[in-house]
Amino acid sequence: MTEPEFDLPPKASPEVVAERETLADEVCRELARTGLPVHRGDLDDRAEKRPGARVHVAPFVDGGVYVNWTTDAELRDTALDLFARGIDYADPPPVLRHYNSVLRHMRAALSEILASAGFEVAEPDRHGQGSMIEVRGFRP
Repeated sequence: MTEPEFDLPPKASPEVVAERETLADEVCRELARTGLPVHRGDLDDRAEKRPGARVHVAPFVDGGVYVNWTTDAELRDTALDLFARGIDYADPPPVLRHYNSVLRHMRAALSEILASAGFEVAEPDRHGQGSMIEVRGFRP
């Protein structure tokens, strides 16, 4: 029996990854200055579960710097449990509507805050990146 092969996307050069690391650190610094909880999701295994802004560097050629909002576990787990059990998409439960609303509004707020600080932000492909925003650069 042969081992399955996984085609991972090619990695970006070390120089490109270093530029992204610097940009991610600047994003974290700016979000922290506003008083928002922020952490590097790619440097802390526990960051995915911590509430606040999660900044992540994707090291692939098509990667970049991404920011995602994570709610407290009580809201997140309740909403995701309901979703996993199956919902009526035409009339989702109130807690799921609230959870989705929080993510949508926080994504917008993070985008506006970062743009105001001089960062170039964009929404990545919604199918590939969920509720994340992409930070593409900084204009001092």
